[in-house]
Amino acid sequence: MRFSLRGFAIAACLGLTGCYYGHLAEGQLRMMWRARPIDTVLTDPDTPDDVRSMLARVEDVRSFAAELGLTVEGQYTSYVDWPGDRIVTTLVRTREGSVETVPWRYPILGALPYKGFFERPRAESEAERLRENAYQVCVSGVSAYSTLGWIDDPVTQPMLARGPSALVETLFHELVHATAFVPGEAAFNEGVAQFIGQQAAIRFFEQNPPSDATPEDWPDATKVRDAIHDRALIAERTLAFREAVEALEGVENRERKRAEAEATFRDALAAMPLAVYDAGQVAKSARLSDPCLALRGTYVRDAPRHAAVLASLGRDLPAMIERLARWADEERDVQAFFEIGVPEN
Repeated sequence: MRFSLRGFAIAACLGLTGCYYGHLAEGQLRMMWRARPIDTVLTDPDTPDDVRSMLARVEDVRSFAAELGLTVEGQYTSYVDWPGDRIVTTLVRTREGSVETVPWRYPILGALPYKGFFERPRAESEAERLRENAYQVCVSGVSAYSTLGWIDDPVTQPMLARGPSALVETLFHELVHATAFVPGEAAFNEGVAQFIGQQAAIRFFEQNPPSDATPEDWPDATKVRDAIHDRALIAERTLAFREAVEALEGVENRERKRAEAEATFRDALAAMPLAVYDAGQVAKSARLSDPCLALRGTYVRDAPRHAAVLASLGRDLPAMIERLARWADEERDVQAFFEIGVPEN
């Protein structure tokens, strides 16, 4: 998962008051303080070989992103050796029996479905408070977030820990956020960043195949493409389950019927013919609570519509990025973005 939180930059730059915003500003400042130029990290003899090998490819990703038309500038030219498996812990909330998020409102950003914390105990405490107030909560660890170009974001150790393929896709995803952001349209922003990030990653690995000089775990484009296809199949099935759960809202004995539906769905996941992922493990680890389903929908429910836009442009990814940037700059209706044939000017 990735997290786009311009509030980090706003809080730090504008000095917003309040305990929560102060926490964000403090966390962002800690991140900035710990950042080291990647060039320095690469020449440091104490840098572990696996860290050096992945950081050495970041500039290639940045160059490729610039060729696609993404805003790169000073993004991802530094590295933060951040401890743990996450940078931020995020919360998504829903009302009892609903798979629709109850968003938070932020200055400038508008409504967003998630709330992030640099300190995990603080996030867990807030999650418990929300549960006591009749919300259901999905708590997730996040390895990267974007300040949307307000600050030069760093590569972090949690990003590297997920491996080369995830690192490359995450960098493209976050650079989409730095290129275009529509306030109050979280599903559009996250959906288009996920789609473009995946398409860019496939193309990057096509042009940067494994060689004797690359690590053994550097994936080829076929494996990257197959993994993304697996995830699309899982997402499609999960969205169908989400719709089934949504149809149970207000139904008598909802929890019993929901539990039965979930058991059936996990069996269906375990039987999926996946090329890269272990279907049994996917079924076992799938997070299917109502708020987690709500979060899932934010990222993937518009994937087929984005695919249709790319197809209408002759699969010209830079053209799609250019269209996205224009839509954001001119504050156009995001639904019109999907209307194939709508004039660019």
